[in-house]
Amino acid sequence: MRIALYQPEIAGNVGAVMRLGACLGVAVDLIEPLGFEWDDKRVRRTAMDYIDHVEVVRHRDFASFLKQLDGARLILATTRARAGLYEFRFAENDVLMFGRESAGVPGDVAEQCDERIRIPIRADVRSFNLATAASIAAAEALRQTGKLPA
Repeated sequence: MRIALYQPEIAGNVGAVMRLGACLGVAVDLIEPLGFEWDDKRVRRTAMDYIDHVEVVRHRDFASFLKQLDGARLILATTRARAGLYEFRFAENDVLMFGRESAGVPGDVAEQCDERIRIPIRADVRSFNLATAASIAAAEALRQTGKLPA
């Protein structure tokens, strides 16, 4: 299981997802360009010392990221999906992808994903924070596959 962030814009969110990856044993893929400098202190401050316990792979663009999937399903979390998170059946090698905080992913990127899921929320709000959405989806995917840490 991996978490992929498509062109993330907020350093603190990336740091929080890196900490999530360390705690759950899930690698993190960052698809560039990033909306901040990689050496931004906010990444390290949010990830804290957990940064040394997570595998982080940076990809220069979406095409290079796709080349390394090696048969894994790419699952896009999006508010535009019909399939709900809790009805979807995850596999151990799925890659959970999340789009930019401001705009999600472009249509051509969404079309290249194997599946799309949405996390249920109340109708009168727009979306979860990126790190919160990644936490909810990753925990459910790991629970389903029996890989959630004890």
